[in-house]
Amino acid sequence: MCSNTKIYLLAALSFLLISNFSFGQKLEPKSRPLEPDHFINSKITGEKYQLYISFPSSYSTEDSLTYPVLYVLDGAYSFPTFNLINRRLSSMRMIQDVVIVGIHSGTDRNSWFINRTLDYTPTSDTLDDRKAEKKFGIPEGKLSSGGAQKFLECIKNEITPLIEKHYKVNQERGIAGHSLGGLFAAYCFVNSDGYFNRFGLNSPSLWWEDEKFLKEAVDKFKVNKAWEIPPSKVFVSVGEKETEIEIPTVESFCQHLRDANYKNIELTWQIFTHETHMTVMPASMSRTITVLYANE
Repeated sequence: MCSNTKIYLLAALSFLLISNFSFGQKLEPKSRPLEPDHFINSKITGEKYQLYISFPSSYSTEDSLTYPVLYVLDGAYSFPTFNLINRRLSSMRMIQDVVIVGIHSGTDRNSWFINRTLDYTPTSDTLDDRKAEKKFGIPEGKLSSGGAQKFLECIKNEITPLIEKHYKVNQERGIAGHSLGGLFAAYCFVNSDGYFNRFGLNSPSLWWEDEKFLKEAVDKFKVNKAWEIPPSKVFVSVGEKETEIEIPTVESFCQHLRDANYKNIELTWQIFTHETHMTVMPASMSRTITVLYANE
């Protein structure tokens, strides 16, 4: 074997040994923290909220343009996905430019779950609170529901004033949530008197407390022949493989709202095939943005 060949073989073996050594090293994961843009200590609910904000590429403090704003619930979890979808669709000019604000409460899984249970539910249901504690490993007696009215007041009087004071947003306000967050978005639709005009109700927990809120909403749709709120868009979604209580309640809500035939309310609803309560989330987020903020 010639000397050059030996050199090449030795070099190749050395490279393989170094490569195997390198690939064999176990590396520590890098920290990629999602940092809030603002903190709010609410005097209304007594809780601390983190706000995460993203802006369209056209956003500039040098002009007088203002933008619609979409508030998304469970912000630390939902905001990154909403933000990526929003940026991609906006870059393709498929949607309007919109500011996204994620609202979150809690510092870990348990505190987040405890806070959202209180904030997102319109009525108190101690029986469901105790069931949820056992199911999700929450210490007994920690869950308390029925704080939606206070949380809505917090958003209207503490969170949106901060956003509207410091950023170039207008009063085209939207709100979107999933599960209990979807229930709260439905509560805002029925009870905020036009404060919001775009709503994403994704897998909303309309079964809450034996469908008490759902029944109140349906009664309102039946009684109110006209609804004096600004022109509004509502998107409602659910997964085909969600539990047996979720799809019928969503269908009931949507059918009664459609039957009311309000001229100022544009309803779109969808059942996502093959999707469960959790796997439906990315699809429902994408459709929420495209339906509520489509370029027309």
